[in-house]
Amino acid sequence: MPQPFHAPPGASFVQKLGPGGAASLGLALLSCLGLAGLPWAVRLAQVLQGASGDEGAPSDAILVLGRRLEADRPTQVFRARLAHAERLWRSGLAPRIFVAGGRTGTSIQSEAEAGRDWLLARGVPPEAILLEGRSQHTLENLFNVRTEMRTLGWSTLLMVSDPLHLARARATAQGLGLAVRCSPALEARPVRGSAGWWRRAAAEAFLLHWYHSGMLYSRLIRSQRQLERVT
Repeated sequence: MPQPFHAPPGASFVQKLGPGGAASLGLALLSCLGLAGLPWAVRLAQVLQGASGDEGAPSDAILVLGRRLEADRPTQVFRARLAHAERLWRSGLAPRIFVAGGRTGTSIQSEAEAGRDWLLARGVPPEAILLEGRSQHTLENLFNVRTEMRTLGWSTLLMVSDPLHLARARATAQGLGLAVRCSPALEARPVRGSAGWWRRAAAEAFLLHWYHSGMLYSRLIRSQRQLERVT
């Protein structure tokens, strides 16, 4: 059986699109333009609402979603995610931390490896850290983590990311049938309410709309290959 598409390490934007990606992007753009921005406004409200996350609950693992590295080191946003995951782990909400993210851009190590090294330097024992080091973006993060969870017999995740990323991450996880609770890394930039915050919120609103457009497009054309990638 053919395997779902996965972008190669260090993939470009075009390579990450995969089958149906360009068509769903076009559908997202046209629907926003044709409906005077209403779909984007709806998704913006969801992004802002999702930034609050959920109350923490015991889970099989804490999942830290990856973030592109700079000079092979975690950025401030990625460090904030990792630090928040460490705090959740030390509070006893889960016995292990799952770090996701492959080799992106020009990095020679994966986001997951860089995240592991950061956690080890903070005193988290190696046996408490698991890696998913192949993915190129959020969808692949969660797709690959789901595969590992099924192998290990896990059912619940406490997912960590920066606040404005959580709505899209939650929608993607739910599309894949994952049981997740979301916990925001509040120290991640941009500062809440700043111009950067609103620019990021606007971008995340469109990405969330693009995700839902892709789901709709895959179902409308009944593409099993595309559906296997997102469900």
